[in-house]
Amino acid sequence: MLMLAGIVVLHITTIILLLVATIDNAWWVTDTLSTDLWGRWVMTNSVWHYTNLKNYPEEYLQTIQATSVLACIFAILALFVFVAQLFTLPKGQRFTFTGILQAISCLCIMIAASIYTAEFHTNETEGSYGHSYVLAWISFVFTILLAITYFVLRKKSE
Repeated sequence: MLMLAGIVVLHITTIILLLVATIDNAWWVTDTLSTDLWGRWVMTNSVWHYTNLKNYPEEYLQTIQATSVLACIFAILALFVFVAQLFTLPKGQRFTFTGILQAISCLCIMIAASIYTAEFHTNETEGSYGHSYVLAWISFVFTILLAITYFVLRKKSE
């Protein structure tokens, strides 16, 4: 029972990290600039101003946005399926469908973070990756661990 509670807590933590990574505006940061997947915040005269993402290849940007949102959706769906399977699967069965959904979420966030790494800010000398970018990679690790856990997890017969 304690193990299942730990899995649910890890899963909810992963969902929160995915949502923060997707929504928050800190994928690339400098002292006067903060960029996320949806726009750019520039500080002028001590005030932050929102601008559109310019000079970003549109096809890569849309791919990153879509896969980040899909990672969130599949992770949330996997949690609901896990809870449903917990009460409907007979003893000794594996949570394979939940593991598949979690693996798809893992693949989606890996694609988003990898494309962002390979295509954006490669030639910039000023700035660094922000906390949202780091959270995306941490979410990748958590989702792959959860996917593996769901593939091997069996309900124990008492």
